Formats: sequence, structure tokens, C-alpha cells
Amino acid sequence: MERESDPVGAEVTRLKFFYSETPYVVSYIFYEMNLPNKLTVFRFVLTALFLWVLFSPIRYNDTLALVFFSLAGATDFLDGWLARRHRLITNFGVLMDPLADKIMTCSAFIAFVESTRLDPHAPVKVAAWMVIIIVARELAITGLRLLAASKNVVLAAENFGKHKTVSQIITINALLVVNACGEWPAPAQKFFLSWVPAFAQVMLWLTVVLTVVSGVIYLWRNRAIYLSDV
Repeated sequence: MERESDPVGAEVTRLKFFYSETPYVVSYIFYEMNLPNKLTVFRFVLTALFLWVLFSPIRYNDTLALVFFSLAGATDFLDGWLARRHRLITNFGVLMDPLADKIMTCSAFIAFVESTRLDPHAPVKVAAWMVIIIVARELAITGLRLLAASKNVVLAAENFGKHKTVSQIITINALLVVNACGEWPAPAQKFFLSWVPAFAQVMLWLTVVLTVVSGVIYLWRNRAIYLSDV
């Protein structure tokens, strides 16, 4: 007599096996990655830590947020430098490095809109429309890269895009310094508050301009990818 099959039990067994083995599979994949790609993945982790401490009630949370974001920004420069220097450029890195940058910077700018709302007397106010422009540009470029990938074309970052990313990271660090220096000794507060807010405001406007210009240039230079589907 044949035993009746139990599809529910089989599915439960399959899911148990999947979840029990997933950590080992992820660990193996991460171990097999080259160093630049590991730094790219680490940037995702640092971004999550940055966002957590930024709105955490713990002591020196703004200073910790500055530290985590600065480390994340450092990995952005370091992974690209290592990949080019040691010829470790991969399709994973070409696609995921810009994505990690976008998540890192867009998350920070969105968080600043919320912090500006919570503190209307902040020395530097990040307007929502500025962040909408920044996020819209990043989504448009990500969509273009996904469309290109569907056609087996890998679009690397261009110089204008790299300058934009540098300006964004500098702006975010300046804004974080404005927030964090209130947790520092009085002499340090006096020094940084004497010039950093004005610098952050100028960099914020420069970042918006570079974001728009670099996005328009990137979409124009790669117009053949999306116009062919129109």
C-alpha cells in the first residue's frame, strides 16, 4: 500500500533546510568575495548602523552617526581604488558599488529631512524638495542600469557621477558635524560652529546642482539604451 504524500510537511521540511543552511551559504559567498566587493557589502552594514544611531536616544548618538557615515564614505573610495589597482573589477562591483552609494546617501538625506522637521531651529535646514530631486535622480539612473543589464550591458559610473557622489558625502559629513559638535567640548563647538554651517549650506546647494547636471548627462549619453524600447 502506497503512503500518501504530505505536500505541507514536505514544504515545511524544505523551508527548515533553507533557513538552516542560509547563514552558511551567505558566509561562504562573502568569504569567496574579493576585498573590494567585501567593502561594498560592508558599506550596506555601516549605512544601517548609521541610521540606527542617528535616531537612537543613546549618548553621543550624533557623534557615532558621524563616525559610521565617515567609515562608510571611506569604503566607497577604498573599494574602487583597490579594484582598479589590483585589477579586481567585477560585474558585481560595477553594479553594487553605485547601488551601495545611492542607498547610503539617499538614506542620509531623507533622515536629514526628518531631523529638520524635529528641530525647526537647526542651523542648516535640508528642504524636502532638494531630497526629492536627489532621490529621483538616483532612481532614474538605477532604472537605466537595470534596463542596460537586461540587455547584457554594464554601465559603469562616469566622472560627473563620481564628483556628485564626492559632493554628497562631503555635504552629509558637514551636516553631521553641525549636529554632532553640540556633544563636543565648548572650544570644539565654537570652532566648528563658526564656519561649518555656512560650508554645509553651500555644499548642499552645490550637491543639488551636481546631482541634476550629472543625471542629465548620464541619461543623454546612454539614451540609446532606453530610446530603442520607445
